[in-house]
Amino acid sequence: MPSSTGLKENVAGALSYLLGPITGILFLLMEKESQFVKFHAMQSTITFGGLWVISIILSFIPYIGWMLLPIINLIGLILWIVLIYKAYSNEWFKLPVVGDIAEQQIGGV
Repeated sequence: MPSSTGLKENVAGALSYLLGPITGILFLLMEKESQFVKFHAMQSTITFGGLWVISIILSFIPYIGWMLLPIINLIGLILWIVLIYKAYSNEWFKLPVVGDIAEQQIGGV
C-alpha cells in the first residue's frame, strides 16, 4: 500500500530513519495517511534526536564523557541499521519507551 508520499509504506518507513531526526521530521510533515510511516518517522525523530543531544552533552564532559561517546555512537549505529531493516520489512518494531512515546504522539495505532 502506498503512503501519501507516493512511496510504498515500507520504503517510506525505512527512509524516515536514513538521516535520523532530519528525515524523521521530513516524513512527519509529508505523511498524511499512513500510521506506519508516521510511527517510524516519530520513532526516528525521538531516538536519534535524543542520541544527538546525549552525544553533545557527553562531548563537554572530560574523560568519562569522552569514553562514553564511542559507546553511544556504536549504539546509535546498531539502532540505525536494525530500525531501517525492521521498517523495510514492514514490521511495527517498537523500541522500549521510545516506541510507546512515538505511538502516543501520532495518536495511537
